[in-house]
Amino acid sequence: MTLQQHLTPTKLKNRLGILALFLLDSAALLAIFHLAVLVRLVVLPHLLLGLPPFQYHFRAYWWLFPVWLLVMFYEEGYNRRFAAWDEVKFLWKSSFLATVATLIMLFLMKRAEQYSRALVVAMFLLAVMLMPLIRLRVKRLLYSAGLMIRKLLIVGSGDAARSAYAAISHEPNLGYVVGGFIDDTPSTLQISCHKVHRGVDKIERYIKSADIHDVVVAKPELDKDALIRLINHIQHKAENTLFIPDIGGIAVSGTELRHFFREQTVILEIRNNLSHPLTYSTKRFIDYLAGLAVFILSVPALIHIARLIKKDSPGPAILKQERIGKNGRPFMCYKFRTMYQDAEERLEEILATDPEARQEWQKYWKLKNDPRITPVGRWLRSSSLDELPQVFNILKGEMSLIGPRPYLPREREFLAGDGHIILRLPPGITGLWQVSGRSETSYDFRLAMDGWYVKNWDLWLDVMIAFKTVGVVLNREGAR
Repeated sequence: MTLQQHLTPTKLKNRLGILALFLLDSAALLAIFHLAVLVRLVVLPHLLLGLPPFQYHFRAYWWLFPVWLLVMFYEEGYNRRFAAWDEVKFLWKSSFLATVATLIMLFLMKRAEQYSRALVVAMFLLAVMLMPLIRLRVKRLLYSAGLMIRKLLIVGSGDAARSAYAAISHEPNLGYVVGGFIDDTPSTLQISCHKVHRGVDKIERYIKSADIHDVVVAKPELDKDALIRLINHIQHKAENTLFIPDIGGIAVSGTELRHFFREQTVILEIRNNLSHPLTYSTKRFIDYLAGLAVFILSVPALIHIARLIKKDSPGPAILKQERIGKNGRPFMCYKFRTMYQDAEERLEEILATDPEARQEWQKYWKLKNDPRITPVGRWLRSSSLDELPQVFNILKGEMSLIGPRPYLPREREFLAGDGHIILRLPPGITGLWQVSGRSETSYDFRLAMDGWYVKNWDLWLDVMIAFKTVGVVLNREGAR
Protein backbone atom coordinates (compact mmCIF):
# COMPACT_ATOMS: atom_id res chain seq x y z
CA MET A 1 0.00 0.00 0.00
CA THR A 2 1.44 3.36 -1.02
CA LEU A 3 1.41 6.41 1.21
CA GLN A 4 -1.09 8.11 -1.09
CA GLN A 5 -3.44 5.12 -0.82
CA HIS A 6 -3.06 4.97 2.95
CA LEU A 7 -3.78 8.65 3.53
CA THR A 8 -7.50 9.20 3.10
CA PRO A 9 -8.70 12.73 2.23
CA THR A 10 -9.73 13.37 5.86
CA LYS A 11 -6.40 12.18 7.26
CA LEU A 12 -4.51 14.20 4.65
CA LYS A 13 -6.45 17.32 5.66
CA ASN A 14 -5.64 16.55 9.28
CA ARG A 15 -1.90 16.47 8.60
CA LEU A 16 -2.08 19.56 6.41
CA GLY A 17 -3.87 21.31 9.27
CA ILE A 18 -1.11 20.37 11.72
CA LEU A 19 1.49 21.73 9.29
CA ALA A 20 -0.56 24.93 8.88
CA LEU A 21 -0.84 25.27 12.67
CA PHE A 22 2.93 24.91 13.01
CA LEU A 23 3.57 27.57 10.36
CA LEU A 24 1.02 29.94 11.89
CA ASP A 25 2.53 29.39 15.36
CA SER A 26 5.89 30.33 13.88
CA ALA A 27 4.40 33.47 12.32
CA ALA A 28 2.71 34.39 15.61
CA LEU A 29 5.98 33.99 17.54
CA LEU A 30 7.76 36.09 14.93
CA ALA A 31 5.16 38.87 15.29
CA ILE A 32 5.33 38.69 19.10
CA PHE A 33 9.14 38.85 18.97
CA HIS A 34 9.09 42.02 16.85
CA LEU A 35 6.49 43.53 19.16
CA ALA A 36 8.82 42.73 22.08
CA VAL A 37 11.66 44.46 20.17
CA LEU A 38 9.44 47.54 19.84
CA VAL A 39 8.67 47.44 23.56
CA ARG A 40 12.39 47.15 24.36
CA LEU A 41 13.32 50.04 22.06
CA VAL A 42 10.48 52.46 22.79
CA VAL A 43 8.71 51.61 26.06
CA LEU A 44 11.19 50.09 28.51
CA PRO A 45 13.78 52.91 28.38
CA HIS A 46 11.08 55.23 29.79
CA LEU A 47 9.99 52.77 32.48
CA LEU A 48 13.31 51.30 33.63
CA LEU A 49 16.16 53.67 34.18
CA GLY A 50 19.71 52.42 33.70
CA LEU A 51 18.95 49.91 30.95
CA PRO A 52 22.06 49.20 28.86
CA PRO A 53 22.03 50.39 25.23
CA PHE A 54 20.30 47.98 22.85
CA GLN A 55 21.16 47.42 19.21
CA TYR A 56 18.79 45.07 17.43
CA HIS A 57 19.99 42.57 14.81
CA PHE A 58 17.55 39.78 13.93
CA ARG A 59 20.32 37.38 12.93
CA ALA A 60 21.51 37.39 16.55
CA TYR A 61 18.14 36.16 17.84
CA TRP A 62 16.92 33.73 15.18
CA TRP A 63 17.69 30.74 17.37
CA LEU A 64 14.94 31.76 19.83
CA PHE A 65 12.28 30.40 17.48
CA PRO A 66 13.58 26.81 17.26
CA VAL A 67 13.79 26.80 21.07
CA TRP A 68 10.16 27.89 21.44
CA LEU A 69 8.88 25.49 18.79
CA LEU A 70 10.87 22.54 20.18
CA VAL A 71 9.36 23.19 23.60
CA MET A 72 5.88 23.26 22.04
CA PHE A 73 6.64 19.94 20.31
CA TYR A 74 7.94 18.48 23.58
CA GLU A 75 4.73 19.55 25.35
CA GLU A 76 2.77 17.68 22.63
CA GLY A 77 1.19 20.78 21.20
CA TYR A 78 0.90 19.19 17.74
CA ASN A 79 -0.19 15.64 18.49
CA ARG A 80 -2.61 16.15 21.39
CA ARG A 81 -6.06 17.70 21.45
CA PHE A 82 -6.70 20.29 24.14
CA ALA A 83 -9.87 21.76 25.55
CA ALA A 84 -9.74 25.57 25.56
CA TRP A 85 -8.64 25.76 29.20
CA ASP A 86 -5.92 23.16 28.70
CA GLU A 87 -4.78 24.95 25.52
CA VAL A 88 -4.11 28.11 27.53
CA LYS A 89 -2.27 26.08 30.17
CA PHE A 90 -0.15 24.42 27.48
CA LEU A 91 0.76 27.79 25.92
CA TRP A 92 1.64 29.41 29.24
CA LYS A 93 3.74 26.44 30.31
CA SER A 94 5.51 26.33 26.92
CA SER A 95 6.22 30.08 27.09
CA PHE A 96 7.67 29.74 30.57
CA LEU A 97 9.83 26.72 29.71
CA ALA A 98 11.08 28.32 26.47
CA THR A 99 12.03 31.50 28.31
CA VAL A 100 13.84 29.58 31.06
CA ALA A 101 15.63 27.46 28.45
CA THR A 102 16.72 30.63 26.60
CA LEU A 103 18.10 32.28 29.74
CA ILE A 104 19.91 29.07 30.77
CA MET A 105 21.48 28.80 27.31
CA LEU A 106 22.70 32.41 27.52
CA PHE A 107 24.18 31.70 30.95
CA LEU A 108 25.90 28.46 29.90
CA MET A 109 27.32 30.08 26.76
CA LYS A 110 28.50 33.01 28.93
CA ARG A 111 27.02 35.40 26.40
CA ALA A 112 24.26 36.91 28.54
CA GLU A 113 25.78 40.39 28.28
CA GLN A 114 25.61 40.28 24.48
CA TYR A 115 21.84 39.72 24.43
CA SER A 116 18.95 41.70 25.86
CA ARG A 117 17.44 39.73 28.71
CA ALA A 118 14.75 42.41 28.95
CA LEU A 119 13.78 41.52 25.37
CA VAL A 120 13.51 37.82 26.27
CA VAL A 121 11.31 38.61 29.29
CA ALA A 122 9.18 41.03 27.24
CA MET A 123 8.63 38.32 24.64
CA PHE A 124 7.54 35.93 27.40
CA LEU A 125 5.01 38.40 28.84
CA LEU A 126 3.60 39.22 25.41
CA ALA A 127 3.39 35.53 24.50
CA VAL A 128 1.46 34.78 27.69
CA MET A 129 -1.07 37.48 26.78
CA LEU A 130 -1.28 37.05 23.01
CA MET A 131 -0.54 33.41 22.12
CA PRO A 132 -3.77 32.01 23.67
CA LEU A 133 -5.86 34.58 21.78
CA ILE A 134 -4.05 33.90 18.51
CA ARG A 135 -3.87 30.10 18.71
CA LEU A 136 -7.47 29.57 19.78
CA ARG A 137 -8.67 31.74 16.90
CA VAL A 138 -6.28 30.08 14.43
CA LYS A 139 -7.52 26.62 15.37
CA ARG A 140 -11.09 27.80 14.95
CA LEU A 141 -10.28 29.01 11.44
CA LEU A 142 -8.49 25.77 10.57
CA TYR A 143 -11.46 23.71 11.78
CA SER A 144 -13.90 25.84 9.80
CA ALA A 145 -11.75 25.19 6.70
CA GLY A 146 -12.05 21.44 7.29
CA LEU A 147 -8.43 21.06 8.44
CA MET A 148 -7.25 19.21 11.57
CA ILE A 149 -10.71 17.66 12.00
CA ARG A 150 -10.81 14.26 13.70
CA LYS A 151 -13.93 12.14 13.17
CA LEU A 152 -15.29 10.16 16.10
CA LEU A 153 -17.49 7.08 16.29
CA ILE A 154 -19.27 6.61 19.61
CA VAL A 155 -19.95 3.06 20.75
CA GLY A 156 -23.20 3.09 22.72
CA SER A 157 -26.59 4.78 22.58
CA GLY A 158 -27.54 5.20 26.24
CA ASP A 159 -27.03 8.01 28.73
CA ALA A 160 -23.22 7.62 28.74
CA ALA A 161 -23.11 7.95 24.94
CA ARG A 162 -25.32 11.03 25.05
CA SER A 163 -23.12 12.56 27.75
CA ALA A 164 -20.03 11.86 25.64
CA TYR A 165 -21.69 13.52 22.65
CA ALA A 166 -22.64 16.58 24.73
CA ALA A 167 -19.13 16.87 26.18
CA ILE A 168 -17.52 16.69 22.74
CA SER A 169 -20.00 19.17 21.26
CA HIS A 170 -19.31 21.70 24.02
CA GLU A 171 -15.53 21.64 23.45
CA PRO A 172 -15.06 22.95 19.88
CA ASN A 173 -11.36 23.58 20.50
CA LEU A 174 -10.80 19.81 20.42
CA GLY A 175 -11.66 19.70 16.72
CA TYR A 176 -13.71 16.51 17.04
CA VAL A 177 -16.64 15.78 14.75
CA VAL A 178 -19.00 12.95 15.64
CA GLY A 179 -19.51 10.70 12.62
CA GLY A 180 -22.20 8.56 14.21
CA PHE A 181 -23.10 6.01 16.88
CA ILE A 182 -23.00 2.23 16.89
CA ASP A 183 -24.57 -0.27 19.29
CA ASP A 184 -25.73 -3.87 19.34
CA THR A 185 -29.08 -3.04 20.94
CA PRO A 186 -29.72 0.65 20.25
CA SER A 187 -32.05 2.39 22.67
CA THR A 188 -32.92 4.86 19.90
CA LEU A 189 -32.50 5.11 16.13
CA GLN A 190 -31.03 8.61 16.19
CA ILE A 191 -29.16 10.87 18.62
CA SER A 192 -29.35 14.53 17.66
CA CYS A 193 -28.87 14.43 13.88
CA HIS A 194 -26.72 11.27 13.90
CA LYS A 195 -27.91 7.78 13.02
CA VAL A 196 -27.32 4.95 15.49
CA HIS A 197 -25.93 1.99 13.50
CA ARG A 198 -26.51 -1.59 14.59
CA GLY A 199 -23.80 -4.22 15.11
CA VAL A 200 -20.60 -3.50 17.03
CA ASP A 201 -19.01 -6.53 15.36
CA LYS A 202 -19.14 -4.54 12.08
CA ILE A 203 -17.27 -1.57 13.57
CA GLU A 204 -14.22 -2.02 11.33
CA ARG A 205 -16.42 -1.51 8.26
CA TYR A 206 -17.90 1.67 9.71
CA ILE A 207 -14.44 3.00 10.61
CA LYS A 208 -13.22 2.55 7.03
CA SER A 209 -16.36 3.75 5.25
CA ALA A 210 -16.81 6.87 7.39
CA ASP A 211 -13.06 7.63 7.60
CA ILE A 212 -13.10 7.50 11.42
CA HIS A 213 -9.99 8.53 13.38
CA ASP A 214 -11.03 7.80 16.96
CA VAL A 215 -13.60 5.61 18.69
CA VAL A 216 -15.28 6.52 21.99
CA VAL A 217 -16.44 3.56 24.10
CA ALA A 218 -19.40 4.67 26.22
CA LYS A 219 -21.12 1.44 27.34
CA PRO A 220 -20.88 1.23 31.14
CA GLU A 221 -23.68 -1.34 31.15
CA LEU A 222 -21.31 -4.04 29.82
CA ASP A 223 -19.72 -6.40 32.30
CA LYS A 224 -15.97 -6.27 32.84
CA ASP A 225 -14.98 -9.11 30.49
CA ALA A 226 -17.21 -7.91 27.64
CA LEU A 227 -15.85 -4.37 28.03
CA ILE A 228 -12.25 -5.57 27.90
CA ARG A 229 -12.95 -7.64 24.76
CA LEU A 230 -14.64 -4.67 23.09
CA ILE A 231 -11.80 -2.24 23.84
CA ASN A 232 -9.14 -4.74 22.76
CA HIS A 233 -11.06 -5.39 19.53
CA ILE A 234 -11.29 -1.66 18.72
CA GLN A 235 -7.77 -0.65 19.78
CA HIS A 236 -6.04 -1.65 16.52
CA LYS A 237 -8.94 -0.73 14.26
CA ALA A 238 -8.82 3.03 14.98
CA GLU A 239 -6.02 5.51 15.60
CA ASN A 240 -7.16 6.14 19.19
CA THR A 241 -9.67 4.56 21.53
CA LEU A 242 -11.27 6.79 24.16
CA PHE A 243 -12.85 4.92 27.08
CA ILE A 244 -15.35 6.61 29.39
CA PRO A 245 -15.43 4.79 32.76
CA ASP A 246 -18.58 4.84 34.87
CA ILE A 247 -17.05 6.82 37.76
CA GLY A 248 -18.67 10.23 37.38
CA GLY A 249 -18.65 12.46 40.44
CA ILE A 250 -15.04 11.98 41.52
CA ALA A 251 -12.20 14.47 41.05
CA VAL A 252 -10.57 14.41 37.62
CA SER A 253 -8.39 17.54 37.50
CA GLY A 254 -4.79 16.58 38.17
CA THR A 255 -5.71 12.89 38.39
CA GLU A 256 -2.93 10.61 37.16
CA LEU A 257 -2.73 6.96 36.10
CA ARG A 258 -0.32 4.64 37.87
CA HIS A 259 0.66 1.48 35.97
CA PHE A 260 1.64 -1.85 37.56
CA PHE A 261 2.79 -3.95 34.63
CA ARG A 262 3.33 -7.26 36.43
CA GLU A 263 -0.23 -7.33 37.80
CA GLN A 264 -1.63 -5.53 34.69
CA THR A 265 -3.32 -3.09 37.04
CA VAL A 266 -4.09 0.59 36.60
CA ILE A 267 -4.65 2.85 39.62
CA LEU A 268 -6.08 6.37 39.62
CA GLU A 269 -4.17 8.78 41.85
CA ILE A 270 -6.59 11.47 43.06
CA ARG A 271 -4.90 14.38 44.80
CA ASN A 272 -6.26 16.39 47.70
CA ASN A 273 -4.98 19.86 46.84
CA LEU A 274 -6.72 21.32 49.90
CA SER A 275 -4.31 19.34 52.10
CA HIS A 276 -1.34 21.43 50.89
CA PRO A 277 -1.14 24.48 53.19
CA LEU A 278 1.18 26.42 50.87
CA THR A 279 -1.16 26.13 47.87
CA TYR A 280 -4.22 27.18 49.87
CA SER A 281 -2.30 30.01 51.58
CA THR A 282 -1.29 31.26 48.13
CA LYS A 283 -4.97 31.39 47.15
CA ARG A 284 -5.83 33.43 50.24
CA PHE A 285 -2.86 35.77 49.71
CA ILE A 286 -3.95 36.41 46.11
CA ASP A 287 -7.51 37.01 47.35
CA TYR A 288 -6.35 39.65 49.82
CA LEU A 289 -4.08 41.48 47.37
CA ALA A 290 -6.69 41.41 44.59
CA GLY A 291 -9.45 42.47 47.00
CA LEU A 292 -7.36 45.39 48.24
CA ALA A 293 -6.60 46.49 44.68
CA VAL A 294 -10.26 46.20 43.62
CA PHE A 295 -11.38 48.20 46.67
CA ILE A 296 -8.92 51.04 46.01
CA LEU A 297 -9.86 51.23 42.33
CA SER A 298 -13.61 50.93 42.87
CA VAL A 299 -14.19 53.51 45.64
CA PRO A 300 -15.59 56.12 43.18
CA ALA A 301 -17.85 53.47 41.59
CA LEU A 302 -19.08 52.29 45.00
CA ILE A 303 -20.08 55.84 45.96
CA HIS A 304 -21.75 56.57 42.61
CA ILE A 305 -23.76 53.32 42.57
CA ALA A 306 -24.89 53.88 46.17
CA ARG A 307 -26.27 57.29 45.17
CA LEU A 308 -28.11 55.81 42.17
CA ILE A 309 -29.77 53.15 44.36
CA LYS A 310 -30.90 55.68 46.97
CA LYS A 311 -32.31 57.91 44.24
CA ASP A 312 -34.12 55.03 42.50
CA SER A 313 -36.04 53.63 45.49
CA PRO A 314 -36.23 54.11 49.27
CA GLY A 315 -34.03 51.93 51.46
CA PRO A 316 -30.36 51.27 52.19
CA ALA A 317 -27.85 51.11 49.31
CA ILE A 318 -25.99 48.09 50.71
CA LEU A 319 -27.69 45.06 52.22
CA LYS A 320 -26.27 42.57 54.69
CA GLN A 321 -27.53 39.02 54.26
CA GLU A 322 -26.57 36.01 56.36
CA ARG A 323 -24.83 33.38 54.26
CA ILE A 324 -23.15 30.03 54.95
CA GLY A 325 -19.36 30.32 54.91
CA LYS A 326 -16.44 27.93 55.08
CA ASN A 327 -17.05 24.89 57.29
CA GLY A 328 -20.68 25.99 57.71
CA ARG A 329 -19.89 29.13 59.70
CA PRO A 330 -22.44 31.94 59.10
CA PHE A 331 -21.30 35.40 58.01
CA MET A 332 -22.90 38.62 56.79
CA CYS A 333 -22.55 39.00 53.01
CA TYR A 334 -22.59 42.51 51.53
CA LYS A 335 -24.43 43.32 48.28
CA PHE A 336 -25.90 46.36 46.62
CA ARG A 337 -29.66 46.38 47.09
CA THR A 338 -31.36 45.45 43.82
CA MET A 339 -34.93 44.88 45.08
CA TYR A 340 -37.71 46.92 46.61
CA GLN A 341 -37.93 46.85 50.39
CA ASP A 342 -41.15 44.79 50.33
CA ALA A 343 -39.56 42.15 48.07
CA GLU A 344 -40.54 39.18 50.29
CA GLU A 345 -44.20 40.20 50.37
CA ARG A 346 -44.17 40.59 46.56
CA LEU A 347 -42.58 37.16 46.16
CA GLU A 348 -45.22 35.45 48.35
CA GLU A 349 -48.00 37.08 46.33
CA ILE A 350 -46.42 36.04 42.98
CA LEU A 351 -45.89 32.41 44.06
CA ALA A 352 -49.42 32.19 45.42
CA THR A 353 -51.11 33.52 42.26
CA ASP A 354 -48.85 32.46 39.36
CA PRO A 355 -48.30 28.66 38.88
CA GLU A 356 -45.68 29.16 36.14
CA ALA A 357 -43.68 31.54 38.33
CA ARG A 358 -43.94 29.06 41.22
CA GLN A 359 -42.62 26.24 39.01
CA GLU A 360 -39.76 28.44 37.76
CA TRP A 361 -38.88 29.42 41.34
CA GLN A 362 -38.84 25.78 42.48
CA LYS A 363 -36.44 24.86 39.67
CA TYR A 364 -34.08 27.86 39.61
CA TRP A 365 -34.82 29.73 42.86
CA LYS A 366 -34.93 32.79 40.60
CA LEU A 367 -37.52 34.47 38.39
CA LYS A 368 -36.63 35.59 34.87
CA ASN A 369 -39.01 38.56 34.91
CA ASP A 370 -38.84 39.37 38.59
CA PRO A 371 -41.11 42.34 39.53
CA ARG A 372 -39.29 42.68 42.85
CA ILE A 373 -36.19 44.07 41.11
CA THR A 374 -35.79 47.84 40.81
CA PRO A 375 -34.75 49.49 37.49
CA VAL A 376 -31.26 50.25 38.82
CA GLY A 377 -31.14 46.79 40.37
CA ARG A 378 -31.82 45.16 37.00
CA TRP A 379 -28.85 47.02 35.51
CA LEU A 380 -26.65 46.10 38.47
CA ARG A 381 -27.53 42.41 38.12
CA SER A 382 -27.01 42.32 34.36
CA SER A 383 -23.56 43.87 34.81
CA SER A 384 -22.80 41.84 38.00
CA LEU A 385 -21.98 45.10 39.80
CA ASP A 386 -24.41 44.22 42.57
CA GLU A 387 -21.72 41.93 43.99
CA LEU A 388 -19.03 44.62 44.13
CA PRO A 389 -19.43 45.26 47.92
CA GLN A 390 -18.41 41.65 48.54
CA VAL A 391 -14.86 42.92 48.25
CA PHE A 392 -15.32 43.83 51.96
CA ASN A 393 -16.02 40.16 52.70
CA ILE A 394 -12.80 39.22 50.91
CA LEU A 395 -10.78 41.68 52.97
CA LYS A 396 -12.38 40.25 56.13
CA GLY A 397 -11.39 36.72 55.06
CA GLU A 398 -15.01 35.53 54.80
CA MET A 399 -15.10 35.12 51.02
CA SER A 400 -12.79 34.44 48.11
CA LEU A 401 -12.60 35.85 44.60
CA ILE A 402 -13.45 32.39 43.23
CA GLY A 403 -15.30 29.68 45.06
CA PRO A 404 -18.69 28.00 45.58
CA ARG A 405 -21.87 30.07 45.81
CA PRO A 406 -22.53 31.87 49.11
CA TYR A 407 -25.58 29.82 50.15
CA LEU A 408 -28.46 31.20 52.22
CA PRO A 409 -29.28 29.59 55.58
CA ARG A 410 -32.57 28.27 54.15
CA GLU A 411 -30.54 26.33 51.56
CA ARG A 412 -28.70 24.29 54.17
CA GLU A 413 -31.05 21.35 53.70
CA PHE A 414 -30.11 21.19 49.99
CA LEU A 415 -26.43 20.89 50.95
CA ALA A 416 -27.02 17.55 52.66
CA GLY A 417 -25.40 15.57 49.83
CA ASP A 418 -22.15 17.29 48.84
CA GLY A 419 -22.49 20.06 51.43
CA HIS A 420 -19.57 18.81 53.52
CA ILE A 421 -17.43 19.03 50.37
CA ILE A 422 -18.75 22.38 49.07
CA LEU A 423 -18.25 24.09 52.44
CA ARG A 424 -14.57 23.16 52.63
CA LEU A 425 -13.72 26.36 50.73
CA PRO A 426 -14.94 29.90 51.42
CA PRO A 427 -17.67 31.07 49.02
CA GLY A 428 -16.61 33.18 46.05
CA ILE A 429 -17.81 36.27 44.22
CA THR A 430 -17.60 34.18 41.06
CA GLY A 431 -17.23 30.47 40.49
CA LEU A 432 -17.61 27.53 38.17
CA TRP A 433 -21.42 27.60 38.03
CA GLN A 434 -21.42 31.30 37.13
CA VAL A 435 -19.31 30.62 34.02
CA SER A 436 -21.34 27.52 33.12
CA GLY A 437 -24.65 29.17 32.32
CA ARG A 438 -25.33 31.19 35.47
CA SER A 439 -29.09 31.70 35.89
CA GLU A 440 -29.92 29.38 32.97
CA THR A 441 -28.75 26.39 35.02
CA SER A 442 -30.96 24.39 37.37
CA TYR A 443 -30.41 24.40 41.10
CA ASP A 444 -29.16 20.79 41.09
CA PHE A 445 -26.67 21.71 38.37
CA ARG A 446 -25.31 24.56 40.51
CA LEU A 447 -24.82 22.20 43.44
CA ALA A 448 -23.05 19.73 41.15
CA MET A 449 -20.79 22.47 39.75
CA ASP A 450 -19.84 23.69 43.23
CA GLY A 451 -19.08 20.15 44.37
CA TRP A 452 -17.01 19.50 41.23
CA TYR A 453 -15.09 22.75 41.79
CA VAL A 454 -14.07 21.86 45.34
CA LYS A 455 -13.13 18.28 44.42
CA ASN A 456 -10.96 19.48 41.53
CA TRP A 457 -9.73 22.73 43.04
CA ASP A 458 -6.27 24.03 42.25
CA LEU A 459 -4.82 27.46 41.49
CA TRP A 460 -4.92 26.84 37.74
CA LEU A 461 -8.67 26.19 37.87
CA ASP A 462 -9.09 29.54 39.65
CA VAL A 463 -7.05 31.31 36.97
CA MET A 464 -9.19 29.89 34.15
CA ILE A 465 -12.47 30.68 35.93
CA ALA A 466 -11.27 34.25 36.46
CA PHE A 467 -10.55 34.63 32.73
CA LYS A 468 -13.84 33.04 31.72
CA THR A 469 -15.75 35.25 34.18
CA VAL A 470 -14.54 38.34 32.33
CA GLY A 471 -16.03 37.02 29.09
CA VAL A 472 -19.30 36.01 30.76
CA VAL A 473 -19.73 39.44 32.40
CA LEU A 474 -18.88 41.34 29.21
CA ASN A 475 -21.36 39.23 27.22
CA ARG A 476 -23.90 39.37 30.06
CA GLU A 477 -24.51 35.64 29.74
CA GLY A 478 -27.32 34.35 31.93
CA ALA A 479 -27.36 37.34 34.27
CA ARG A 480 -30.57 38.06 36.14
